[in-house]
Amino acid sequence: MKSLKRSFGDNTANISSKVFIRSLKSGRVQKVVREQYLRKDISCSSQLCSTCASNAAADASGNVPKPVLSRQPAKTKSFASGHYLVPDTNVLLTGIDLLEHSDAFYDVIILQTVLDELRNRSLPLYNRIMSLVKSEEKRFYLFFNEFRAETNVVREEGETVNDRNDRAIRKSAEWYASHLKAAAKKNAPAIVVITNDADNRRKSKAEGIEALSLREYVSGLENADHLLDMVAEGQDRAVQGELIYPEYFTQSRMQTGLKASVLHQGVFHVSPYNYLEGTVKVPAFDKPLLILGRESSNRSVSGDVVVVEVLPKDQWKQPSSKIIDEEAMNQNEGADDEEDRGAIVTEGERRALQEEVKNAHRAGADRAQPTAKVVGVMKRSWRQYVGTVDATSGGGNRQQTVFLVPMDKKIPKIRMRTRQVDELIGKRVVATIDAWDRDSRYPAGHFIRSLGELETKEAETEALLLEYDVQYRPFPKAILDCLPSEGSDWKVPQDKSDPGWRGRKDLRDLLVCSIDPPGCQDIDDALHARQLPNGNFEVGVHIADVSHFVRPNNPMDAEATSRGTTVYLVDKRIDMLPSLLGTDLCSLKPNVERYAFSTIWEVTPDAEVVKADFTKSVIYSREGFSYEAAQKRIDDKSAQDDLTAGMRVLLRLSKMLRAKRMAAGALNLSSPEVRIESADVSNETGDPLADVKTKASLETNSLVEEFMLLANITVATKIQSVFPQTALLRRHATPPATNFADLSDQLKRMRGMELDVSSSKALADSLDTCVDPEHPFFNTLIRILATRCMTSAEYFCSGSHAEPEFRHYGLASEIYTHFTSPIRRYADLLVHRQLAYAIEYEGQGSETVDEGLRNKSKLENVCRNLNFRHRNAQHAGRASIEYYVGQALKQRQARMGDEGVIEDGYVMRVFENGAVIFVPKFGIEGVVRLEDFDLSPRKKPKKGQQSASEEDLVTKESEFEPENYALTVFEKGKRDESGRRVELFQEVKVRVSSEEKGGAREKGKRKVRMVVLA
Repeated sequence: MKSLKRSFGDNTANISSKVFIRSLKSGRVQKVVREQYLRKDISCSSQLCSTCASNAAADASGNVPKPVLSRQPAKTKSFASGHYLVPDTNVLLTGIDLLEHSDAFYDVIILQTVLDELRNRSLPLYNRIMSLVKSEEKRFYLFFNEFRAETNVVREEGETVNDRNDRAIRKSAEWYASHLKAAAKKNAPAIVVITNDADNRRKSKAEGIEALSLREYVSGLENADHLLDMVAEGQDRAVQGELIYPEYFTQSRMQTGLKASVLHQGVFHVSPYNYLEGTVKVPAFDKPLLILGRESSNRSVSGDVVVVEVLPKDQWKQPSSKIIDEEAMNQNEGADDEEDRGAIVTEGERRALQEEVKNAHRAGADRAQPTAKVVGVMKRSWRQYVGTVDATSGGGNRQQTVFLVPMDKKIPKIRMRTRQVDELIGKRVVATIDAWDRDSRYPAGHFIRSLGELETKEAETEALLLEYDVQYRPFPKAILDCLPSEGSDWKVPQDKSDPGWRGRKDLRDLLVCSIDPPGCQDIDDALHARQLPNGNFEVGVHIADVSHFVRPNNPMDAEATSRGTTVYLVDKRIDMLPSLLGTDLCSLKPNVERYAFSTIWEVTPDAEVVKADFTKSVIYSREGFSYEAAQKRIDDKSAQDDLTAGMRVLLRLSKMLRAKRMAAGALNLSSPEVRIESADVSNETGDPLADVKTKASLETNSLVEEFMLLANITVATKIQSVFPQTALLRRHATPPATNFADLSDQLKRMRGMELDVSSSKALADSLDTCVDPEHPFFNTLIRILATRCMTSAEYFCSGSHAEPEFRHYGLASEIYTHFTSPIRRYADLLVHRQLAYAIEYEGQGSETVDEGLRNKSKLENVCRNLNFRHRNAQHAGRASIEYYVGQALKQRQARMGDEGVIEDGYVMRVFENGAVIFVPKFGIEGVVRLEDFDLSPRKKPKKGQQSASEEDLVTKESEFEPENYALTVFEKGKRDESGRRVELFQEVKVRVSSEEKGGAREKGKRKVRMVVLA
């Protein structure tokens, strides 16, 4: 790369011209010239500098920004006159949690050079830094050093990009120091470069610039003892022991192997039942590649994008038939011992793996799957992890190495050093991974913060939100400033000449109502139906017009883009939008006028759609029903009013629409769903478990569902016709038949039932035949298992797939989108903007409706985030229910003094040392190990005994029948006597209880335990 610079005089702007030489696929090179204007009026933004304050350039709004950096910055022993900080990119990458800490890191200069590099390397961290820049409290200032004449640096011949950027940082620090010395005289603060690069520190000091590593800087702060725990490990760590993991392939070797199809790339997933087994799905194989053992996984963490090499066929094996839990396997392992271990597996792990190999050989080659080993990592998925500190003893302020045991069992233990061991035992703790070196069995990380005592509602809720990366912080002022100034007093203007009415239809005369779950406040949708003179029906779906209030590219829109969706927990809702909009101004509450986006069809009495129209509107909802209340109203023969008549029309038409969908091959799938009627487990009266209810499905549920589906399909067709490359759609890819191979074999062997997966219609029909008259839940169980064989539905940009791939397999629809829930889903909000443009809506602000909607690259990025947020929101909601059930069990046992509740359970999987049981009452499933089989119902546990002792663990043995998906558990040494036999799909009685683990290492940890009763 070459660069040139031309000056146009000392007192005018300079133009810096950079000439980039770019290689083309054809082998030729192309010269790209970019010019940027260099200025001298870019402010230093220090309150100590009057010159910059008077010469500062105005922003796009014509306002001159106030100085950000303090007149009296923080002082330390080393910097008695105060100091400003200039961090480099790696400090932002590894020290973001420290930068966000409220006890330190104020008056920070973020250079444009550093921010641009950060954005290329990590968009989430870039967004966190920008939040700090926008925060008035932290005083982070973004300095455009690349555009200031005195700080612009031209890359020299032969200079690397990294060296050029380091020089730009030193140049900016040097300018700041001399600039402020001239402005503030004796009171000038020190300018301190924070860099972990030893060479950059050396060059800085040679040039008279203050430079410290992050650890050196933190060591000089008053609260260093606690803050040092947050400094990333592994930055300058030397190899200390034997190299126990294989070296990764070089990037060039991996790329060559991938092109030649010798290597394969995919996402590494760890089995939830065996931490020594992982899988990687790659296009070249029908079944996922198995990754067995620590050495083969080679420092991969679940979620990493890895490159794998397939092992020879004689090493292919079947998936694990045994439950292997890391905590049980390595429960006596100390973190301090780990660094000197020099062995990749423990003796227990070695024995377990040997048993697995023997089982694979006994099972025969027909069940074997291709196995592989990880040879490189293309992209790490490391994030913040929530867990508990596993330590044998306290140590005052002495730094110790401890393990963080993550809540997610698929994540390995994280080795970290801390001076706060005594304070962290029994707490929910947040940490992150910094490195995983070849000489360490476990990754190294650092402490971030404590969430509070285990099992406290606040700590556990925040832990859940962090674990699923739910953005739950309160909306900042910049976002709240985007709300209507009238607040809750805002109303639809009565004067139709108001800009808000432009392009809208007045539909207030229609008999509109909403039908939602009990207690719903964020009402997205409402409906109406009335007969037309020609005998057909007019049916309308009216959706909250959120796009009227959330304008493209403003702070509220950016926040909604980031959050992606509202997250529903048992006792709270994490809103995508401020509650003023979600539960008030946008919500289609009864008896108030609201802006809506309406889809109106003419439908024949046979539910055939004659035509469809779209319009922005104003509606007036007459009633807000719950599903139960709407059902009662419809069934009440004495109710003969026009609103009820319209609901009956909707119900009749919805049944015909549903029948047509099912005939086309739509699937009626299931997931374990329960609802909590009350979230108060602290109530001292009654049984908190009584609040746990299986979700009922009424005809009114289906009524709403069918018309929402119809609206989504109709809107999808419209926006795709106008935005053939950038329509935001939702697809559900056809799952490969191999996904159903295990379930098909299980049904055939266990029940003599056939599962036809040749099409969605064939699958739907065969699922209907999976019925056991003696066990009504059996069909639901099979549908739950079939759902897990599916691919996940996803948002996508229409130009990213060919039209045949638009199809939604589960709904049997050729095209689909999400339009009906814009209060709680950002995808729907974008679809509203696309639809508004498609119908040439001319309302207020319509000149910006096309903003960004034709940018395919931007929309693809939005879709990736929406898919991620949508999945995590579902996981967080289910985890919240599991936590509530555990707490309710704990409260019940404490009040009633019993050992738990006895419920019906169903066997979902069978292993040689346990089974997985699903309990419909609570919507949860759990692992039941051998010690959790009650073979002697007359023998009660000793008082206070809630878990199996070490002696109990060896009192049972089993006989596993893999071909029959069955397990028989015996008392040890008594195989000749009858034991407890369980098999797949079997209904069993289980005792469900809340159990607190004991021992110093597991202080305060609690889980739901299931015991299979005799």
